[in-house]
Amino acid sequence: MSYSAPKLRDSSLFVDKNYIDGQWIDSVSGKSFNVYDPANGVFIGSCPESVAQDAETAINAAAGALPAWRSRTGRDRSRVLRRWYELVIEDKEDLATLITWENGKAGLDAAGEVQFAASFLEWFAEEAPRVYGDVIPHSQPGFRVSVLKEPIGVVGLITPWNFPAAMITRKLGPALAVGCTAVVKTAGETPFTANALLVLAERAGVPKGVINSVSALENTPEIGLALCTSNTVRKISFTGSTRVGKILMNQSSNTLKKLSLELGGNAPFIVFDDADLDLAVAGAVASKFKSSGQTCVCSNRIFVQKGIYNEFVKKLNAVVAGFKVGPGFDSKTTHGPLVTPGAADRVESLIADAVKSGAKVEAGGRRRIDIGNSPLSPDNQPIPLITLDIGQNFIEPTIMTNVTPNMRLMQEEIFGPLAPIFSFDTEDEVIDMANDCEVGLASYIFTQNIDRASRVTELLSFGMVGLNTGVMSDAPAPFGGIKHSGLGREGSRYGIED
Repeated sequence: MSYSAPKLRDSSLFVDKNYIDGQWIDSVSGKSFNVYDPANGVFIGSCPESVAQDAETAINAAAGALPAWRSRTGRDRSRVLRRWYELVIEDKEDLATLITWENGKAGLDAAGEVQFAASFLEWFAEEAPRVYGDVIPHSQPGFRVSVLKEPIGVVGLITPWNFPAAMITRKLGPALAVGCTAVVKTAGETPFTANALLVLAERAGVPKGVINSVSALENTPEIGLALCTSNTVRKISFTGSTRVGKILMNQSSNTLKKLSLELGGNAPFIVFDDADLDLAVAGAVASKFKSSGQTCVCSNRIFVQKGIYNEFVKKLNAVVAGFKVGPGFDSKTTHGPLVTPGAADRVESLIADAVKSGAKVEAGGRRRIDIGNSPLSPDNQPIPLITLDIGQNFIEPTIMTNVTPNMRLMQEEIFGPLAPIFSFDTEDEVIDMANDCEVGLASYIFTQNIDRASRVTELLSFGMVGLNTGVMSDAPAPFGGIKHSGLGREGSRYGIED
């Protein structure tokens, strides 16, 4: 099997530096970390292993750029965001290539993410001139109260690896629209997609210092601490685990920052007897297996009412049988690898735990170590690999039945292509089971009964409810959770408010 690195139309989009005050520079640490293709372990490149001093330099640059950027009109900022959107669309193929290369997503999935990422720039470009205040009648004659909405200041944005483009634009779009400046901590697994977007932002006319970025892998906690404890940074927006979100909230307490925390989920997917069965199966595929199950709004627990349970499982099995697991650059691949061997280890252990406790594997269930043959360079020479266990990241899309509430896959966020299917009898029963978790991000209901839809929607303890759809995210819609799933909202005018 021969191997050659993916070709970018615009090679200048591949940047391996920090971006601070309009300059691409190395870390003061002099150190770097390596990034590897999760499909085969092939080395992609290195990025700076930044330290607190790099973060502080970036914060100072953002603070210096704030007065001029915030004083520009909303229309001026709108034009810059609109041009950034246009450049993302123009370079969508290269951006999708970078996503597949460092994240592993199948080609169509990566292309979809680029469109999703661009949608936030487009939407917030349209909102930038429309950040309105209020004039409120006073209780005393002759007095009026004026409310002026102002940018909060410098914001620290900490982004995840599972959507390396969309989470950048979902956070930067509203921040720039209202006049904030930013320091972005990019994900160590996927820094090159983020850097490419910032190259395009610079070309779009974002002034130096308005966006700054630092990369790190091992030193990520150090960067997070520097952002949280800085008095200059007035807002933290973080997407990631509940555990880390709580740490960041604690670290931010002494500086009384505003926080947006989009944390873990354990989404229930509820299918009632009266549901459109084909629509429900399509929704389960969209919500469970997108990005090989590596999204925070993935349906983690699928509850199907007993009257249609067997037929639902049969239809879902038929769809999953048509999936093809493989490297994202293979045009026939529908589902790529998990991001690291450790991520695959965890999903494999969840499957093993469930089987040991009596669950049945209906489809998939295997770790596909046969997929990752040792790649060769174009001149047929071996390429250095991160590990000899090539192919360790591939897990087949898996369906499991005969699952019970005491299994780990019921209690933990799966973050992989594993769909446990439970049966239930009554509406009250399934609501209790769905709400029996600490987190509350996304949930899904499939029913054709409008009264039930309204009733169950209000009884579910989750920040978002999808009704007869497996697709949750959209730029004009608020995104966020309750309970241990975090604080605040992203996207929509509510994202502007935050």
